[in-house]
Amino acid sequence: MTSTETTLSSPAEPPQGPAAVADRRRWFALAIVMTAAFMDLVDVTIVNIAIPSIKQDEGASFSQIQWITAGYALAFAAGLITGGRLGDIHGRKRLFLVGIGGFTIASALCGFAANPEMLVASRILQGGMAALMVPQVLSIVHATFPAHERGKVFGLFGAIVGLGAVSGPLLGALLTEWNLFGLEWRPIFLINLPVGIAALILGRRFISESKAPKALKLDLVGVALVTLGLLMLLYPLTRGRELGWPLWGYVSMGGALLVFAVLVAYERRKAARDGSPLVELSLFKVKSFAAGIAVQTVFGVGLGIFFLVWTLYMQVGLGWRPLRAGLTGVPFSIAVSAAAGMSVQLLVPRFGRKVLQAGALIMAAGVLLYIWESERYGLSIASWQMALPLVVMGAGMGFIVAPLTDAVLSEVPREHSGSASGLINTVQQMGNALGLGLVSVVFFGQIGDRLTPAQVGPAFVNGFQHALGWVVAVMVAIFLLMFALPKRPAQHVEGAEDTAAGEPENANPAAGTPVSDSEPALLG
Repeated sequence: MTSTETTLSSPAEPPQGPAAVADRRRWFALAIVMTAAFMDLVDVTIVNIAIPSIKQDEGASFSQIQWITAGYALAFAAGLITGGRLGDIHGRKRLFLVGIGGFTIASALCGFAANPEMLVASRILQGGMAALMVPQVLSIVHATFPAHERGKVFGLFGAIVGLGAVSGPLLGALLTEWNLFGLEWRPIFLINLPVGIAALILGRRFISESKAPKALKLDLVGVALVTLGLLMLLYPLTRGRELGWPLWGYVSMGGALLVFAVLVAYERRKAARDGSPLVELSLFKVKSFAAGIAVQTVFGVGLGIFFLVWTLYMQVGLGWRPLRAGLTGVPFSIAVSAAAGMSVQLLVPRFGRKVLQAGALIMAAGVLLYIWESERYGLSIASWQMALPLVVMGAGMGFIVAPLTDAVLSEVPREHSGSASGLINTVQQMGNALGLGLVSVVFFGQIGDRLTPAQVGPAFVNGFQHALGWVVAVMVAIFLLMFALPKRPAQHVEGAEDTAAGEPENANPAAGTPVSDSEPALLG
């Protein structure tokens, strides 16, 4: 159908002929990429609830169970921006299919892991494949849908995010509890196989290929330096307590600072040479962006500490079954989703930055209430008694997570908004990995090495309270850092319409090419 014919048609008339086929294809493509995004979201939350079962079944050490989660976050963070740029260069459809195929294979390796070492390695591979897959999701949406339809599409993505937050822990609990075919915790990974295979087959048929007209070059040296620095920092944190805090651990953590200094120097040279650094250092001259990156990093640390410790507290310390632990977290997930929608639609337009700061204080209040209830009720605490602090914490978190990206990006020059958006997602994942590494210090360091069965419960309750004290400190730090954010995020206009050949001018948030600031940051 030509453009003239489109104009003459009635607005209510459904597409006919080839246009109808194209219309159906793009909605099939949307369903496929949304399924992949949902699979990634669920995979992050589904593992936490099964961690105690994995530890018991595989005999994994405390440091190994940290790396089951931290390894995924680290690989995902390190590859996120590069994955986006690879899609821009070689095609978003191609990289999406490679990513989802690799993610499916890695899931199978996780499900059939013969020992903890294989499971950790498979999780790292899974995170790396997610870094190829996830950045293509929003890019494919941009290339497939015109600007006037993207609001509806991103509304669907918001619903998927909420559904993933609620269903992940419940699905993990059910699959672990049911012990399907005697496989115990393994179905939490194997469930990805039919979904991934279907997405791979359908994606080849229905997703249209697209590339960026002017894609940035890769910065593999930058990726290597970031990964090396984080490993030098995280590995001693996770293994130090078990090994008696050897000297090499302190040397490694100190050396990580040197590696990050080398990274900064290299990125400056890379920017001057070809304008395609992994990290756009000029962004940090914008006070609100620099503060926002600090908020995202510290917030990731707090979440990394809380969710792993919370799972161990309920299932190991209190001796609860996975299903009970999963159901206990439902009020938290619902509160996050409800508060996130309320903050963006009603509160932030009226009160601006104060909403985010209130969220930090509300979350801190919820954590303090949780500590008080844990001390008061001890090992006899019930799920319903946890509901109030979890709802308060969830409301606080919802006030932060939804509007934070827009607040951080609001003063960033539009030509750098894509680089900034990719960096926001990357540092949050890095903060999460760092928080998971710190669990050795703030939790396992409090519970002792050799506990009798009678000592396990009280030790884990005490360790939980101590770790939550650190989370409170994180929330206070976030509250103070938020004073550097703009009082009211700037009102952004919708990005330009698609350019020639159907390629969106605002392409890929992880690739360094611009993206509309009003649209959500990457999933995952």
